Amino acid sequence: MTNVATDRRLVDDLVASVQSVGLSVTASSAWPDRADDPPPPALPGFVLSSFSPLVAEVAERCLGAAAGLPPLPLARGDRTAFVLVSPLGDVAAAVHVAQTVDRGGRVGPLLFFQSVPNSVAGYVAARWGIAGPVVCLASPGAGPDVAGLLIDDGEADEVLVIIADQSYMDAAGDRAAAVLVRRDASKGANP
Repeated sequence: MTNVATDRRLVDDLVASVQSVGLSVTASSAWPDRADDPPPPALPGFVLSSFSPLVAEVAERCLGAAAGLPPLPLARGDRTAFVLVSPLGDVAAAVHVAQTVDRGGRVGPLLFFQSVPNSVAGYVAARWGIAGPVVCLASPGAGPDVAGLLIDDGEADEVLVIIADQSYMDAAGDRAAAVLVRRDASKGANP
């Protein structure tokens, strides 16, 4: 069973990190958010793994809290960026591909495109009309810094930052946090 208190701490840590670089949080979400949270719903075209549904679910919750239903209004979507942080990416898909190759089997074509976090980032961006930069990183500490740089460089007015941590063992240990951030006007650029 997933420890919901631990997962709320992931959101709290992400909020603290973005605030430390002078960003304000306009919306946040986590998965799971409560002990009885059902698994994230499956995504069409994504198979086998919980990684992509996990990312899509926290994006849906965070952006839904900030903007209602997708897509974002065009003017807002054009000025929104997306930073996806995952230290290991889609662990389940990578393990499946490695085991299949080791056995001399054939890897299904859907796993080729979904084996990189960029594919679910593209799905979220298309669904929500996010037309700003989309960046995928492995270093959790870099997410807030990159979000701040995108805003300070004029690439975006707001950034969706997601940290996704897929369990090595099973989907019950998956967790993710999302924040939608803007530059804190009182702190200015590059605090």
